[in-house]
Formats: sequence, structure tokens, C-alpha cells
Amino acid sequence: MITIKEVKTKKDKRIFLNFPLKLYKDNPYFVPPLYMDEKKIFKKRNSYSDTCVSIFYLAYKDGVPSGRIQGIIQKKYNEIHNEKRVRFTRFDSIDDTQVAKALFDKLTLWAKNKGMNKICGPLGYSDLEREGLLIHGFDEVSTFEEQYNFPYYQKLIEDYGFKKEVDWTESRLTYNEKYREKINKLSSLVMKKYNLHIAYRKPHESKKKYINRLAPEFFRVLEEAYKELYGVVPFNDKMKKEIIDNFKLLLDPKYLIIVLDSSDRALAFGLCFPAISEALIKTDGKLKLSTIIKLTKVLKNPKGLDLGLAAVDPLYMNKGVVAPILKFLMDAFTLNNIEYMETNLNLEDNVKIKSFWKYFDEREHKRRRSYYLNI
Repeated sequence: MITIKEVKTKKDKRIFLNFPLKLYKDNPYFVPPLYMDEKKIFKKRNSYSDTCVSIFYLAYKDGVPSGRIQGIIQKKYNEIHNEKRVRFTRFDSIDDTQVAKALFDKLTLWAKNKGMNKICGPLGYSDLEREGLLIHGFDEVSTFEEQYNFPYYQKLIEDYGFKKEVDWTESRLTYNEKYREKINKLSSLVMKKYNLHIAYRKPHESKKKYINRLAPEFFRVLEEAYKELYGVVPFNDKMKKEIIDNFKLLLDPKYLIIVLDSSDRALAFGLCFPAISEALIKTDGKLKLSTIIKLTKVLKNPKGLDLGLAAVDPLYMNKGVVAPILKFLMDAFTLNNIEYMETNLNLEDNVKIKSFWKYFDEREHKRRRSYYLNI
């Protein structure tokens, strides 16, 4: 017998958070999120509480936890786009059509009762959360920023009636000396032509002060460049603070570049994170001493980098301002002994961003999908 229970008690919340950790125990490709970050989804006053309404469900089969799902009404997104959508995220299930159906039935009922007419996902509160269902690349290690799932998830979702809305691709990049001279020259030309300079960390400036000083311009460019992309919502001050808090552990200033004009207005940026997947695989995402030791080692000397975010002011998109970012990435390979980079998610029709990877040796190795269902 299958039953669906709304998550309310501390015990329910613990089961909800631990379910994927048990489901993927010893899986060599699954990288758990940090447990302390995941716990924040249950805080009554988290950074998204003003713009989102959430519901959490657990599925039990014969009394045993067998699946979970979260529903989100992103009110700000719906308001901007004049839609009535519910997002689903944190969907995990055993390989059982009836368990998945029971979860989606319950979510559909909740969505209808809230006056919604469409369900889409997997999508989180914003596009800076883990998103998309992995549909290709099951034998590739997930990056820390993205979610792994078993191949059967696609059938569970599509059997319920969900259709493709968008796909993202992910690529692994390695250094190619062939384009180094070209990018160096182009970068110098652009910097001189527009009188640009690179933001730098002042002597004796702490990482916290450095990040806080650059944050306003960083988010301004991010929102301008990303506002038309799928699933994107604007950030309020609480969201910005939480984003900074969540990533400050991973952020190393030497892997951040912000291109400024003569008045210190940001025109472009590139942000990478040390690839920490190997330190978290086969852990529960909790910062135990053994995990901290592994993380410290990887953060100090990473083999790879995850391309977290990159953006160019739309007014300068076709003026070569991306060249300093490409030079920055090439420098990261050669100056820091980086072996590879992971692009994370690129919308399949985002030709501009995908065209940049031609300056590296690229292997497109993963694909993710977001679905929709009219209800």
C-alpha cells in the first residue's frame, strides 16, 4: 500500500533530507548537497519565504519511505510572466511507477487548490539551485552544484504525462594551447579599446570585505544578463546574502574575475569554484572531521574547476568583452595546474555561451531536462 504524508514534524523533515542519501548510498556518481544548507528549506523565514510558497511530501510503500517531492509556487516568477506555475524539485523515488504517480497526484491536487494550472521542473526556488533531470551522462560524476539521478527517473516522470520544456547541456573543458595567443591579443585589444580594468583585492583586504565590495555590481550584471533565461527570478537582498553565505566556503578570490569600466561599473564577470565532488562522494554531506579534511585538501589544490557563473552586460555582449573572461579561464589552467573545467548547465539554445567553449577542447557529456504538465 502506498500512502503520501505531508512533511510537518522534525522526524518527517529528517526522513525527507535523508531519503536521497540512503537511496544513493555508495553510488559513485552521486554528490550530496551540504546537509546544513538543505536544512534551510524548512526554516519559516528563509530567504525565499517572501516570494515562495512550498509544500513537502513523503511517499511510503508498505510503511517504508519510498519517495519524496517538494512543490514551490514562485510568486515573483508567476507575477513577472503572468503564469500560474508550480515548480517541483527534490523529487526522488524508488523505481516504482505507483510511488511516483502518488507523489505527483498529491502535488497536482495541491497545485489546483492553490489556483495553479501548470507544473514544471525539476526547478528550485531560483536558477542558482540544483535543477533539471539528468537524462544523459549517468556514468559521469555530478558536480557539487548539480543533482544526480538514476536513469529510471525519466520514465517515472514521462509516464505521468510530463513533456519536455527545455534542455541544458554540460561539457568538460581541457586546455588547448592553439587559441592562447589569439585570446591574449583579443583581450588586450578590448581592454584598451574600452578603457577597462580588472577588479583586484586590495592589500590586507579580507575575503569577506572583498566579496561584499564587489557583490552589488556582480548581482547587477547577473540579473541583467540572465533575466530572459528560463526559470530566472530577480534576487532580493535576503536572497543575495544567503547566496553569498552558501558559496563563501567554496569561493577563492583567485577564481573570480570582474571586468570594470573606467567608472568601476562592472561589464562582465566569471566565477569558478574548486571541484569538490571527490571530497563529498559517499558522504552524507555533513561536515564531519574526515569530510572537512578532504574538503580542505581539495580547496587548496583542486584538480578541476566548476564554472559557477559567467555573465556579460547585454550592451557589451557582442563587443568582445568576453575575451578577458576566456583569458582568465586559460590562465587558471596554466597558472594553477588545473586539469579540467566543468561548464555546469548551458541552455541548449544559448548559442552565444556555447560558442565560447570552442576555444578549449570540449566534451559534451551530460544533458538535463525540465518538464511541464498542464493540469
